[in-house]
Amino acid sequence: MPAEVRIPSLLQKLVGGAKTVQAEGQTVGQIIDQLEAKYPDFKSRVLDENGKLRLFVNIFINDEDIRFLKELETPVADGDTITILPAVAGGGK
Repeated sequence: MPAEVRIPSLLQKLVGGAKTVQAEGQTVGQIIDQLEAKYPDFKSRVLDENGKLRLFVNIFINDEDIRFLKELETPVADGDTITILPAVAGGGK
């Protein structure tokens, strides 16, 4: 059973308008690689030119921020839910 990847509205155009897609891989990095193979330019929107998670992109696996786990090496099990969220910046009054 593949993992479910929840796609933010800003990236949905890259995946044919889908809110969720299925992907397989043993790590978050492998999932991103698989999504890049299916949907060109996906990876460049999530990772920087050094292959690191972009500063204003957050990825959660089952509601846990991968930055506090093993980042892109975080293991993925069948049926896990991966959520990609762009950081939201707000201003003061």
